[in-house]
Amino acid sequence: MKLFGRNIISSVICKALVALQMITLAACDSFIYNDLALCDEGLRLRFVYDYNMEFANAFPSQVDCLTLLVYDKDGNYIETRTETAAEMLSDENWRMTLDLPAGTYRLLAYGGMACADASFAFDTAPNASLPIDDVGVYLKPECITAPVGTKLHDLFYGCLEVTVPEESTSYTEATVKMMKDTNNVRIVLQHADGSTVDNTDFTFAVTADNTGFDWNNDVIPTAVTSYCPWTRGQAVAGIDVDSGKEVEVAFAEFSTSRFMAGTGPRLEIRRAADGSEVLSIPLVNYLLLLKSQEFAWMGSQEFLDRESRWNMIFFLDRGNNWLKTQIVINGWVVRINDTEL
Repeated sequence: MKLFGRNIISSVICKALVALQMITLAACDSFIYNDLALCDEGLRLRFVYDYNMEFANAFPSQVDCLTLLVYDKDGNYIETRTETAAEMLSDENWRMTLDLPAGTYRLLAYGGMACADASFAFDTAPNASLPIDDVGVYLKPECITAPVGTKLHDLFYGCLEVTVPEESTSYTEATVKMMKDTNNVRIVLQHADGSTVDNTDFTFAVTADNTGFDWNNDVIPTAVTSYCPWTRGQAVAGIDVDSGKEVEVAFAEFSTSRFMAGTGPRLEIRRAADGSEVLSIPLVNYLLLLKSQEFAWMGSQEFLDRESRWNMIFFLDRGNNWLKTQIVINGWVVRINDTEL
């Protein structure tokens, strides 16, 4: 009798648990549009920045603030989420959770815009009356300074279209891939005979029309901007083997927005005394000369986007005239001719 009673009790408990599960699932489904907090439905996002020449995720070490814009499948604005906590962003396991009902969503992610010292901003703050196609980002005018330029706060961009399935009872996992929209260009001037080059004998500028972006991260033509070096000075390249003296060179560094293949940014160096030209070159063309045959499969724009730190060495004669036979870019010797100017 005791065994029979236990079987009855076990059967009742089992049926009760099944009924409770059914009620819970039904309740979750009914609350999807009433109280999203009751159900784990929506998106759980990972952010990755491996669109670099190392092909490794540098998001935790390089992105220090994050802005996420959420739109529906038709491009209508839903919400903006931000994260500025360093302990979150630097954690490889951190994820951003969004409670959203079933549907398709379009996401825009920006790294570096929610920080106090951000260099880029939205031309119009995202809001319900601004569809995704009208989103624009621009370099703040106060970051275009002269004669000393500004070290820009790095900008990162990512986009994703993702679907939360119907009757979902858990967060949909997705990854937002980011890319870098800023560059640092270091210019070094060296005398071929090893004599000292004085940086104050020159003026340096990078001119480009690349300070505005649309929602798809394409550059919006606005006006040509002149970037001035954010730092410049003297450096020692080594010891001359013949004289035993230090080889002192001049350097200047620029912080710029995104370089686009097929556009006309130029590097211009002039003599400070009279403004006469030392060199004026199509910068993008020269940067693309660096691409190794190892990456022959890689398109020009992808290479420009993956690489963000550029170093160029130009050799001068004693009269500070550029010797156009070769330059060094990121450690690679590139031989050139006048047809490449």
